[in-house]
Amino acid sequence: MLALPLPSFEDYALIDSGNFKKLERFGQFILSRPEPQAIWSPALSEAEWAKKAHATFNRKTGAATTAEDGNWELKPGMPDQWYIRYDFEGMHLNFRLGLTSFKHVGIFPEQAENWNYLFHGLQKMSLDQPLVLNLFAYTGGASLAAKAAGADVVHVDSVKPVVSWARQNMEASQLDNIRWTVEDALKFVRKEAKRGRKYQGIILDPPAYGRGPEGEKWLLEKHLPELMELCGQILDPEHHVLILNLYSMGFSALIAENLAKQYFPFAKDIENGELYIPDQAGRKLPLGVFARFWKA
Repeated sequence: MLALPLPSFEDYALIDSGNFKKLERFGQFILSRPEPQAIWSPALSEAEWAKKAHATFNRKTGAATTAEDGNWELKPGMPDQWYIRYDFEGMHLNFRLGLTSFKHVGIFPEQAENWNYLFHGLQKMSLDQPLVLNLFAYTGGASLAAKAAGADVVHVDSVKPVVSWARQNMEASQLDNIRWTVEDALKFVRKEAKRGRKYQGIILDPPAYGRGPEGEKWLLEKHLPELMELCGQILDPEHHVLILNLYSMGFSALIAENLAKQYFPFAKDIENGELYIPDQAGRKLPLGVFARFWKA
């Protein structure tokens, strides 16, 4: 099992973590946000956090709120939106960030490790334009990485404003022609399997729970096996790259590996492990488990 740190990312740093929070730098701005896995004590004092942070996310309380509802407290000069850049070999990606009411900002930096893996795997294929499917694609980090590698990309997410956000990231990265689909991921893959479509790349980063555009329910433990089975039908057994990422408290990397082995019997050299970001005090903040494999 691998434990993979954040690759070189000039526009991002985890400054400190602890007390169920993290202090992060995105470009020139520093944010304080909740982080359920940071159960240790922070290295810096509360006063130092308050001095450094340009924006602090405060959770709402009350029976009608969810664990991620809240609002941002901003210092003067802190914008609602700004851009950061990620570079790796021939991949140059730009992301619009924004302060949302559910603590997210439009990027999961730890996924840069998977973007690099995807970019490498696609570039090594002996195909002119591999077809790549990005499910639960959010603001499109993996979609941009695949497009930068020369792939034909289908980006699927159930939230229309998030797909619009991904389009802005594509344009900011001077890429084009990603195919956007606002649809429930499981419903989309069912249709692709019936059509007999084959993809050379699939990225899955499913949430623990969610809703499709028509109210379809997604529960990770209930629906992931069917989704994986269908993906096994549409992934090209000869030329392929697959990444399964799971961020759910209590999920093991062995679960991701078992699913990959069961539903992709042709897969060789499956890697599995954890993604983490070290803070400046040396603590390793775990931010997801994965299984992945490729064949050129």
